[in-house]
Formats: sequence, C-alpha cells, structure tokens
Amino acid sequence: MSAPTRRDFAIRALGLGLALGLPEHPLAKAQEASRTVPSPTAADPYSLVDPELLPTLKQFPAYDLTTEMAVKFRQLPAVPPLPAPAPQPVERHIPGPAGAPEVRLWVVDPAPSEKGKPVLLHMHGGGFMMTDPTLMPRIQGIATDCHCVVVSVDYRLAPETRFPGSLDDNYAALKWVHAQAAELGIDRSKIAVGGESAGGGHAASLAIHARDRNEVPIVFQLLIYPQLDDRTGSTRAAPPAIGRFLWTASANRLAWSSLLGVPAGSSKAPAAAVPARASSVDGLPPAWIGVGSIDLFVEEDMEYARRLVHAGVATELLVMPGAFHGFDLLVPDAQASRQFGASWKSALRNAFATRKAV
Repeated sequence: MSAPTRRDFAIRALGLGLALGLPEHPLAKAQEASRTVPSPTAADPYSLVDPELLPTLKQFPAYDLTTEMAVKFRQLPAVPPLPAPAPQPVERHIPGPAGAPEVRLWVVDPAPSEKGKPVLLHMHGGGFMMTDPTLMPRIQGIATDCHCVVVSVDYRLAPETRFPGSLDDNYAALKWVHAQAAELGIDRSKIAVGGESAGGGHAASLAIHARDRNEVPIVFQLLIYPQLDDRTGSTRAAPPAIGRFLWTASANRLAWSSLLGVPAGSSKAPAAAVPARASSVDGLPPAWIGVGSIDLFVEEDMEYARRLVHAGVATELLVMPGAFHGFDLLVPDAQASRQFGASWKSALRNAFATRKAV
C-alpha cells in the first residue's frame, strides 16, 4: 500500500474535524446548494475557483474555527517523513529565549558532507495556533529541490503563548543557525527565512526584527500566502468573493486575537507583532510573495509587496487566478500548484545563487 499523500491527509483531517463537532456555517448550505444547482455568477463562490482545484475543494464543508478545534487539531498524527533516499529530519533542542523553554528544531540536510550550503529557516503554518501535520515531507522536499539545509522551528503556539513568545523562539533559532554555521555546514551569508500562511507571517516578522536588531543578516524572505495583517476580516472587511474557503475572516479574527491577546484589528495591537503594521519596510531582504486570487490574504499580501517595492526592496509577487488558501497543498498535482511551487523554488534557488547577506 502506498504512503498517504498530503492531500489524503488533509481530507482525513477535515473528516476528523467534523467528527469532533465542527459547527455548521451558513456558507455550508450555500455550498451544498451550489453542488446541485451550479451557477456561473459571483453569488456562487465556487464559480471563481480554478476548475482543476474545484473537485477536491468541494469535499470540504465550511466551518467556523474555534480554540477548542485548534487544540484538538494539534493531536492529529503527523504525516511520516519520506523514506530514504530523501534526507531525514533530525530533531534538535536549543536554548530558548531568556526564561523560556528550549526550542525544538527539525534539521534536514540534503548533503551532510558538503560545506558552505545555503539554509532556509522555516516557520510552519497553522494560524498561529496549530501545528502542521504535513510538515516533514514538505521540508524534505524543499531541502532536496533547492539543495539547502532546512531548519524548521517548533515555536510556541497561541493562545497559550502570546506575542512575543513565538517571535522570540524564531529569533533564538535564527541566532543559533548563524552561530552554528560550521557545525551545520552552511554559509552564514546565505540564510533565508520563510514559511506558509502563519509561517509566512512569522517569517516576515522575523525579517523585520532581525533588521532592527542588526545581529544576523538575512539574504531572502520566502512568503507563501503569508498572514500579515490582523485587520483583515476585522476592521477591514473582505470583498464578498475573497476568503470564502478553508481560511475565513472569522478564523483570521480568532487566530490574530489569540496571538496578540487583544481583539484583532484593535488599536492596542502591538505593531511589532503584525508585519503590515510595521512603520517602515526599508532595508528588508529581497522577497518572493505568492498568494491565490481568492485567498483571504490576497489584498494584504499585494499591499505588502507594494510597500516593499516602494522601499526599494527587490520583490516578486505572484497571484494565482482562482486559487484559494492552501490550494497547492490540497491539490499538489494541479497545473496552478505546479506553477506556484516552481516559481517559489526558482526564486529561492536564485537568491541562494546570486545574493549574499552582509
């Protein structure tokens, strides 16, 4: 029997979520109706979805995320690592921030005997509140495809740990990678940061924090549909056609409120916790930002790219038509997913080949 794919796992995870008692959302009825009475109009949210992504998406009912659901999701079994010859993840524990627990890292090295390799410091997704059960195969794939060491941070989660706990964990990992360059066989002038969704938001925050601390140089930031702005879906309503699938405005409000310890969109939100609230993006590393056109984060991601461009930061922005949040993980073999993955992997490889942080 073949190993389960990430798509298989995602579908099983949703099934378990339903078994745990996901409440029915009003959109669920509209989605069910659209299955039997298709409509080409914008009133049918499915009409805007890339047709190749649609069959899998329709297996997912709508739901409202709760803290209890997020905590239960953490209990899901993880997808096992890919077998050899894929590079195997090694668990490491490093000193955490002052007064905080140790930070667990996963290190994947595609060529342990080589020296001077680039490294991607990776932050996983999960809305600041959840782990990523599909993490291992993904970081193994990045290490192989981009020929870089990948160090993924198991940062502390909200709501148990509020800001700046996760940022402190990620920064501790960044400093450790820089300090242990010889042991890891990496070139410390080729450290990139990146992640998906909440992980992309964490990576953007880390890049800002590292710039301000001026202790560790970062060569590149890889921001895959990053979660950048707590005001999205709270004080800034999303257009009707955006954010209807998988990650919604209500989920976004819960996630940001859990991280910040104040309501999402509040004037009391600490600016250092929210990349979109940063007063300046001058001097940040070059960036690749990718997002789907119907992802809840599309506007905030485009706006962040605009700010980077205006600040003179080399930035590539890719908006995939008809793509929802996490589409590439859910339907990895779709043409849109392959194009999306090829773009960010090419950008990361090019950054490692042509740039050195100073």
